[in-house]
Amino acid sequence: MYVVYFAWVRERIGLPKEKIETQAKTVSELVEELKAREERYALAFSDLSALRVAVDQELSDFDASLDGVSEVAFFPPMTGG
Repeated sequence: MYVVYFAWVRERIGLPKEKIETQAKTVSELVEELKAREERYALAFSDLSALRVAVDQELSDFDASLDGVSEVAFFPPMTGG
């Protein structure tokens, strides 16, 4: 699956997108796998309340299933104005 990072998440991790192999069943499990990779991931995912997630381009929750998913995107909350 592809994991896409936006805004400061991209800056902290240093990548806009990457293809990964995962055994994670949920977004939360994916986050834990990513955090265990390196300190830059741990830093980017240190406060999940400051992040939103989209699964296959639909806004989702961190407990969402990854069954059959091809893309997960992480980004800060958006504001309008």
